[in-house]
Amino acid sequence: MLRAIIFDLDGTLLDRDTSLLDFIYKQYERVTAFHHVDVQDYAERFIALDQRGYVWKDKVYQTLIEEFKANITWEELLQDYTEKFQYHCKGFPHLVEMLDFLRAQGMKLAIITNGYEEFQANNIRALGIEDYFDVIMISEREGLRKPDPEIFRRTLELLGVTAEDSIYVGDHPINDVVASRKVGMQAIWKKDLYYEQPSEANWVIDHLLEIRKIVSEVH
Repeated sequence: MLRAIIFDLDGTLLDRDTSLLDFIYKQYERVTAFHHVDVQDYAERFIALDQRGYVWKDKVYQTLIEEFKANITWEELLQDYTEKFQYHCKGFPHLVEMLDFLRAQGMKLAIITNGYEEFQANNIRALGIEDYFDVIMISEREGLRKPDPEIFRRTLELLGVTAEDSIYVGDHPINDVVASRKVGMQAIWKKDLYYEQPSEANWVIDHLLEIRKIVSEVH
């Protein structure tokens, strides 16, 4: 019997691509040190260096400063990022509607996300969804990162459910889909054209509202 749905954050609930691009443009406006560079060139280089969030911003900013000969420190830019990114966070369409449905179905809900505790917690609060979740696991706080199976097992234990009674939803083929399947969960892959579709996924969705149909059928 289905009892719990566990989510990834970035690229699954949080539209990170849109949020990051909005932040980049606004930071460019605030920080005059890069105004000798075309804003589109700056944004494209930032996104390339960021590697979909898998390179922390200290390295990104150090490279940007060096390449564009900007008169500013990477520490200033990083502080601006960690403090202000939350104000640019945008959820995917129908995020709250989907969570309301799952709560109405009696589902226990959790998030497992890699990242720094304060930064990710701020982003979750910025989306206005913190209170929907029974458990929120952030890798820095837990001392574990996906795809380590222990962070999935720890989440299941805190929820009081088994892997067989749970579905995991995420966009990363390895960290989300393969990792959750290895601990015995079923997995929904939220399609991301950056990645090839993982064969291990039980379901593939384009939009969050599609989860309603899956849960209704399984539940």
